[in-house]
Amino acid sequence: MTDCQVEHQALAATFQGRQKEVEGTVLDQFLGIKYASVPARFERAQPVNSFNGAVVNASKYGPRCPQVDVDVRHLLRIPEDFELPSEPEDEFECLNLEITGPPVSYINKPLPVLVWIHGGSQVVTFCSAASKICDPTKIVADSIKAGKPMIFVSINYRLNIFSFGDGKEKNLALKDQKLGIDWVRRNIAAFGGDPNNITLSGESAGAIYVHAHLITGPPVKRAVLASGSLHLSSPLPLEKGAGLISALEAKVKDLGQQSLRTSSVSALTQALQACNVNTMWIQEEDELQDWSLRPEQVDELMIGDTEYESVIWRNGVETFDGPAIAAAFDQEKQWGTTLRKLYQVVGDRPTACKLGALDLVNDVRYTLPVEVVADKLQAANKRVYKYLVDQPNPWQPSSRAHHAVDLLFLFGGVDLAFNPAAYAVGQEMRHRWIDFVNGDAPWSMDKRFAFGPVGECREISEAQFAGRRRVAHMKALREAGPGAYMPIVFALTAGKISLLN
Repeated sequence: MTDCQVEHQALAATFQGRQKEVEGTVLDQFLGIKYASVPARFERAQPVNSFNGAVVNASKYGPRCPQVDVDVRHLLRIPEDFELPSEPEDEFECLNLEITGPPVSYINKPLPVLVWIHGGSQVVTFCSAASKICDPTKIVADSIKAGKPMIFVSINYRLNIFSFGDGKEKNLALKDQKLGIDWVRRNIAAFGGDPNNITLSGESAGAIYVHAHLITGPPVKRAVLASGSLHLSSPLPLEKGAGLISALEAKVKDLGQQSLRTSSVSALTQALQACNVNTMWIQEEDELQDWSLRPEQVDELMIGDTEYESVIWRNGVETFDGPAIAAAFDQEKQWGTTLRKLYQVVGDRPTACKLGALDLVNDVRYTLPVEVVADKLQAANKRVYKYLVDQPNPWQPSSRAHHAVDLLFLFGGVDLAFNPAAYAVGQEMRHRWIDFVNGDAPWSMDKRFAFGPVGECREISEAQFAGRRRVAHMKALREAGPGAYMPIVFALTAGKISLLN
């Protein structure tokens, strides 16, 4: 690796990055750039507007937010001998971003910018660039080879209780991300990017956040919602958050601390683990009131799901017996029996009950929202491109095309050459994303695009789509409405999510 440099007048800084070669293509990377400062725990961050003439070392990844350690290889079935580097953590220095693009000195016109918000159930960093799993160098290198170069920016932000706060300031992750996106708008031109040509994208919890940004603004040209939306995890009442805060407060006191605000970092992460906090949520605030009725401020949207999203609830749902699952449906007087029968939930058939429950969760949380969000934007004359990922896990095909498997294909951070079908899907997925970021149609709007199975990638008709997803079930869910099915889903999933499935 060699060095690269950007003189940034607006920020009064000289950024010294690193130059990297990927399959013969040279890239510039500027890592760990601090975009905001955290003045104190649970306080709103302040933007970094100047480095006061400093030479900034941007050759190493910045620290991430403190979190409970989760082996991200587990869900993705990545072989155990794939080494994950130890990533530094710092609650006050974790608001940093990474920029990857063509050599700045070669750029002769402003390039489109893809801004990435990572997932992780809003509690952990699931697959960072530092882990190599979501290293953006391959997709950026492919964009250069295709003659459609782009710049990739990934944003780190506060997570878990450091984002959730102790009741005073809320949704700090969203507010951190807004500062990061604003930083890109104001400063990416010096790195060769076009501040008026941004694609905001994320997967899982990252897609939830992206959807929230589309609702609250400011507008962006394009967005990608990969396996997530506000329908997956909608803003919840403050009272629910108060209950979580009280439980964690009590736990840190058991650990000898005075309060969440003054606790040591290690005690906070211990409390999260002891209280089994494996997911969090956006809290209700004024700007998110009636979010489902408000327009998404975006011109073009790419949205899709994987075939088996609900795997992250599998271990939890399997703790129920058949009668308990059937009882969750029976609480809904009007639609419960219809939905129970539709999803093959029969109390004395425990295996069918568990599979049916997971199918319902999959449809309600992921597959149906693709249709709901797409319909809403299309009604507003926005361009929408729908896709589905049906290519199974490269190492363990019996795990199916599960939640987050698309990260393996999109980034190609782990070598998939041993599996030609998976490798081909990765190449095709990057190609389609590159087209979309550059403002080209990735496929026909009147078709859906299917990635897999067996390495085949192609447009499919609605009839073919009905052979891949439960279209009749979604029709029934729409007729029943969320007031009927959401209580059933809550009964089946509360406290049951896990990335270790």
